Amino acid sequence: MCRRNGLETRRRCGWLPNGPPSGGPPVWARKEVSLDTCPKSYISAESEVLVEEFLVRRRLGGIPLAELTARQVDAFVILEKELVGLKHGQQNTRTTA
Repeated sequence: MCRRNGLETRRRCGWLPNGPPSGGPPVWARKEVSLDTCPKSYISAESEVLVEEFLVRRRLGGIPLAELTARQVDAFVILEKELVGLKHGQQNTRTTA
């Protein structure tokens, strides 16, 4: 969305070729935390794998917790909570940049 609207420089996205310019006003804030670069540009490959694995396991009929690592359980609990929130019309402001 940032690229389509030409906002990548203004929001100081982390994937810019020379890195994001430092400093400037916050582009994201939540309670006591603020960032001067867009948080969406820092999703790790591991995070992406966890989301994909969560969706596949959920579609295939459930997630046996005994077979998962602690990191997977933590990620899947968070993802399940967010998914339920989205179904009930709640939007997570942490992902809005």
